[in-house]
Amino acid sequence: MVTKDRVVAALGSRLSGEVDASERRRAEYSSDASNYRVPPRAVVFPRTDQDVAVALEFAENNGLSVTARGGGTSVAGNAIGPGLVLDFSRHMNAILELDAQARVARVQPGVVLSELQKAARPHGLRFGPDPSTQNRCTLGGMIGNNACGPRAVAWGRTSDTVRELRILDGTGVERTLAHDLSVLPGLAEFTRAHLAVLRTDLGRFERQASGYGLEHLLPERGSSVAKAFVGSEGTCGLLLDATVDLVPLPKAAVLTVLGYPDIATAADDVAAVMACKPTAVEGIDARLVDAVRAHRGTVPELPRGGGWLFVETTGDTPAEALAGAAQLRRSVDALDSRIVTDPAAAAALWHIRADGAGLAGRTPDGQPAWPGWEDAAVPPERLGAYLRDFADLTRAHGVDGLLYGHIGDGCIHVRLDLPIADAPQRFRRFLFDAAELVVRHGGSLSGEHGDGRARSELLALMYSRPVLDVFAGYKALFDPKEVLNAGVLVAPRPIDADLRLAGLPLLPAAGGFAFPHDNGDLSTAVHRCVGVGKCRADTSAAGGFMCPSYLATRDEKDSTRGRARVLQEVARGALPWSSAAVAESLELCLSCKACRSDCPAGVDVATYKAEALYRRYRHRPRPLDHYSLGWLPRWLAVATRLPRAANALADVSVLRRIGLRAAGIDPRREVPRLADRSFRRMWRDLGGVVPPQVRPHQPRGTVETTETQRPGADRPEVMLWIDTFTDAFDPEIALAAAQLVQSLGYRVRIPARRVCCGLTWISTGQLDGARARLRGTLDALAEHVRAGGIVVGLEPSCTAVLRSDLPELLPEDPRAAATAQAVRTLAEFLSEQPDWRPPQLAGRSVVVQPHCHHHATLGFAADRQLLATIGMNVTEVTGCCGLAGNFGMQLDHYDISVAVAEHGLLPALRAAEETTVFLADGFSCRTQAAQLAGRRSRHLAQFLLEQ
Repeated sequence: MVTKDRVVAALGSRLSGEVDASERRRAEYSSDASNYRVPPRAVVFPRTDQDVAVALEFAENNGLSVTARGGGTSVAGNAIGPGLVLDFSRHMNAILELDAQARVARVQPGVVLSELQKAARPHGLRFGPDPSTQNRCTLGGMIGNNACGPRAVAWGRTSDTVRELRILDGTGVERTLAHDLSVLPGLAEFTRAHLAVLRTDLGRFERQASGYGLEHLLPERGSSVAKAFVGSEGTCGLLLDATVDLVPLPKAAVLTVLGYPDIATAADDVAAVMACKPTAVEGIDARLVDAVRAHRGTVPELPRGGGWLFVETTGDTPAEALAGAAQLRRSVDALDSRIVTDPAAAAALWHIRADGAGLAGRTPDGQPAWPGWEDAAVPPERLGAYLRDFADLTRAHGVDGLLYGHIGDGCIHVRLDLPIADAPQRFRRFLFDAAELVVRHGGSLSGEHGDGRARSELLALMYSRPVLDVFAGYKALFDPKEVLNAGVLVAPRPIDADLRLAGLPLLPAAGGFAFPHDNGDLSTAVHRCVGVGKCRADTSAAGGFMCPSYLATRDEKDSTRGRARVLQEVARGALPWSSAAVAESLELCLSCKACRSDCPAGVDVATYKAEALYRRYRHRPRPLDHYSLGWLPRWLAVATRLPRAANALADVSVLRRIGLRAAGIDPRREVPRLADRSFRRMWRDLGGVVPPQVRPHQPRGTVETTETQRPGADRPEVMLWIDTFTDAFDPEIALAAAQLVQSLGYRVRIPARRVCCGLTWISTGQLDGARARLRGTLDALAEHVRAGGIVVGLEPSCTAVLRSDLPELLPEDPRAAATAQAVRTLAEFLSEQPDWRPPQLAGRSVVVQPHCHHHATLGFAADRQLLATIGMNVTEVTGCCGLAGNFGMQLDHYDISVAVAEHGLLPALRAAEETTVFLADGFSCRTQAAQLAGRRSRHLAQFLLEQ
């Protein structure tokens, strides 16, 4: 057997791309978005066609399989294999040609669909199929699976768009597939010999995606070898480039939402809907809407019903599109309906569908739900009956999930809490029964995701032996030595082999985080990642922050998914906590927590990283920066006693560089200057009240303070949480916040002694130290919280610790939950004050950088609403600033920190006028803006006070 070291040695010198056989890389590519785990021997990142040929030749000569991979979002195990995995997304991702006049594009396999759409849009064109993963799935993957999406009813499947494909077959021969059967020796004869099977068993309805699409070889279908290749899941060739058709963008679109008693009744009405020639027909079950509502807090208004159809009609003018919607409303038998002409309102409604696709990874009672039977399809006229029978089947097997799908063409998506832990018994029984049910309704095991490892064994229930023999003969023409994606479609692996989740040991808490949302089991927590790959997408246009390091490096190791995959290997016992693979995987995690909110599955790598560092270094020597940056509040407590001396030392460049490097800090970083007086010292000198003489003027965004309202012992109290950073570096922020709160008639208190939330201990995995500090925090706040008092935080990261990490690190202390509930951001506090009148600043501009923890843990809605009420023109930066606490200060992180800032913060600041106010509540955000852009920042408290 060829070893992984030999693979690297043999291929490394022959490729212009890269080959990687490290434990970490093999873990990252051991799974896609499916239930399966198959570690490859090595991962190849081809840069050229020649690289693909070299890798294929090596695999053939050494008895290895080859599996093609794009975005890795395949949910059936189509993109994993035990030999070489070729990731086309890193280098072979160019749009080679785009001919707007001919409405055609030629692309490499690694092109992400949304990039093709972006390039085509200025020409009034688009690629027709649009799966929900379009911002990270690749054209190569779409061709492999014959992807569709909601608009397939108008523009067809991927196979309908393909003109020409250039491939390497399994023997390494380059072939250009189009409409000529002679391109492959024996294919014409094969087709003539099997005309009866191709005509009677294949292509019976539009979404019959299971097996090979050999009906396209028929002469009456154009003898299209290219279209027949689509959906072959990498088993017949490796794609080098594809020529595809583009379609005109609709000039106008209207969304009609139809309400029905349930999703099955909605499916009964599909013929009437389709008669109106819509461009999209999507069905959503009420329980999926409930899940989106629970996740978001609200959803746009829907018509009455328990199941809905989202139907898009288009036209050359808005009136034409609206007329189509009106005709639709007259034609159907819905309970209720809503016609939406406003594009923004329509987009908000479509987001229910998009969000639901991710949230379907949990059942209504919060249990993990898995793919494996997620996209069966039946002829549309049978869909209502099938759904009722499917509901009976799931009840009988005791499984549950959330339904949605492409109702117009009979394809239903559902993720179920499949009994994978009981494989093969209950797991196999359910899947075989589900397959028999869909066959009884004349349907297909898969409607668009392919068969992969999840369904290939079940093809014997759907097709007769002669059909299966035809499939095997077809593959043999392209891949006689069975090099390509072995175990899929032909000679399949059992559906219960290689399951990632079967037989996993529990990994209970070990003194770190309690993982209350995962039953205290770290293994369950890291296996939240099902691989949908949203962390690989640039979601900033939609307000997303995940995943900043991946957006900077475009390397799977720096995605949330890649890190989760490595930690899953630790959970299964395949890697120790101390392994280099774990350290490398987590090295560039900024602990921004964006994945906690932006990942549909709620993966929280920041917490997992802290836990991993805790388990690795507990009772062991740590890296230097864990002591310098991790213990920063200790050092600042000393430095704030002599701030001018500390600042003077930092001003000596030689001493600063030597000192920073010795402390594990990048010497290119400037040392933030300490304030001349800490806030605690100011507060003590002021006697706990901000007197009139230190107020520059009465803030306009307050209520008037009468003599009877002036702060005193009889007034309600608000506790300002004075974090280390505000206290030492920016005491004027706390002073401004105190004035705002006092102006509302409250008495302001601060903790009687210096306390700390433990943030820096948490981010460096020193969780015992963090708990000690949090216990001190609870002691300091207990009386105030017990009396019903509010705690207002000013630094988002520290406020987030009190809101989120506190109860997860001290779950046994009843004071923790009560304190978390008492914590507010400044904007949240102000929004709860009925008499507070914000200033009116219509026409003024502001750039605001939400802190990552603010976005992910606290939510930025209150701040956003406050700024909207003020009436300002707001540019909201999306994405991390790149400093992220200790991350951007650490040695070897400076360049990545700057690269992350270049994704959002720095371009926004460069585009802003000099007079534009820059708002940033986070100390890291303000520091990064000052050091990289020379930009002065204001905290919300200061901004409101100055107006």
